[in-house]
Amino acid sequence: MQLGAFSISLAVKDIEASAAFYEKLGFHKHGGDLTHNWLILKNGEAVVGLFQGMFEQNALTFNPGWNQDAQELDAYTDVRELQRQLKAQGTHFVAEADEETTGPASFIVLDPDGNPIIVDQHV
Repeated sequence: MQLGAFSISLAVKDIEASAAFYEKLGFHKHGGDLTHNWLILKNGEAVVGLFQGMFEQNALTFNPGWNQDAQELDAYTDVRELQRQLKAQGTHFVAEADEETTGPASFIVLDPDGNPIIVDQHV
């Protein structure tokens, strides 16, 4: 099962302080909008999303259709197909993609410890 690009999405209290901290670790802005309280930072292949006031807890994020540079892939498994495969295995969903649509969509599942896994397709 190919889930696409991987990043960690951090629920931060002070996005400016968090951005400054990760910049000290060698991360640089790759996307997002500080004025809207979200940034995507990158260091090599590592991607960290900072989100202030958007999530209750940290989450793992996968982006079907993207590589680690947020560039669209020629071939990938659509988020709705991934959802169907997981449903067939009995996975419980917190939020589901509308299987009647195409294009961008997402779903959320929880791992056994309650950590959110966000599968968020932008293409």
